[in-house]
Amino acid sequence: AALKMQLDTKLFGQHLAKDVVLKAVMGFSNNPSPKKPLTLSLHGWAGTGKNFLSQILAEHVHPAGLRSKFVHLFLSTLHFPHHDQLKLYKEQLQNWIRGNVSACPHSVFIFDEMDKMHPGLIDAIKPFLDYYEQVDGVSYRKAIFIFLSNAGGDLINKAALDFWTSGRHREEIQLKDLESMLSVGIFNNKNSGLWHSSLIDRNLIDYFVPFLPLEHRHVKMCVRAEMTARGYAVDENVVQAVADEMTFFPKEQKIYSDKGCKTVQAKLDIHEDI
Repeated sequence: AALKMQLDTKLFGQHLAKDVVLKAVMGFSNNPSPKKPLTLSLHGWAGTGKNFLSQILAEHVHPAGLRSKFVHLFLSTLHFPHHDQLKLYKEQLQNWIRGNVSACPHSVFIFDEMDKMHPGLIDAIKPFLDYYEQVDGVSYRKAIFIFLSNAGGDLINKAALDFWTSGRHREEIQLKDLESMLSVGIFNNKNSGLWHSSLIDRNLIDYFVPFLPLEHRHVKMCVRAEMTARGYAVDENVVQAVADEMTFFPKEQKIYSDKGCKTVQAKLDIHEDI
C-alpha cells in the first residue's frame, strides 16, 4: 500500500511502469520462497522516471534507500569505464554481489546507464539471476536486480506516437503491446548493454518495463510536485511558464517532452523570484 501510494503521488504519466512494478514487487515480496531473484529492466528516454522509480523501490525494501549499505548503485561510465579491463570488472562484479548477498539476502542492485555498458559484461552476473537454489553456498533468490537504460526509448516513443496518431489514449497502451518488441530490440541493439545477452536468451529478466514519453500535462505535474516539495504555494502561472520553456517533439505536433521532467528543477530555479 505504501509503495502504491508513493508511485501514485510521485510518478507521473507512467501507468504501465507503475502497474507492472507494483504487481511484480508485491508478488515477489509475498512469495516466501521465490525460485529466482526479481530482475527488472526499465527502458525509456531520459527524464521519464526510471531512476525515480528505482529509488522508490529501493526505499520500499530498505528505508534508507540509496543510503542503505544493502542498496548498491552501479554507473557504467564510473565503475566500468575501460573496455580493456572487462575481465577484471567481471571478477569484481561477481565478488561484490556474492559478498553483499552473503551479508544481506534482500540486497538491491541497480545498474544505471546500461546502454553505456560494455557488451558481455552484464553476463558475468548470470549465475546469480538463474534458477539455482544456491551458488557456492549462497542463495540469491531474495535479491532484486534493476537495470536502467535509455535503449529502446525510440521504440517506445514510436509506439506511443502511433497510439496518439490513431486517436487512442496512452492509458490504453498495455505491456503486451510493447514488451516482446522491446526485448527483441534490446537483444539486437549493440548499444543496450544487453546485446545478445544470455540474460535475455535464458529469459532471466522477469519484466521489460517501458517508460512512455511525457506529455505537456505530465511536465506540469512534475513542476507542481517540485514546487510543493520546496514548500511553495503552487502558482499556475509559474507552472505554465516552466512547461513552456521545455522542448517537445515531434517537430510539427510537439506532443512529448524530449527531456521528460529532467530539467524541471533547473527551470524552476530561474522562476524562484516569482
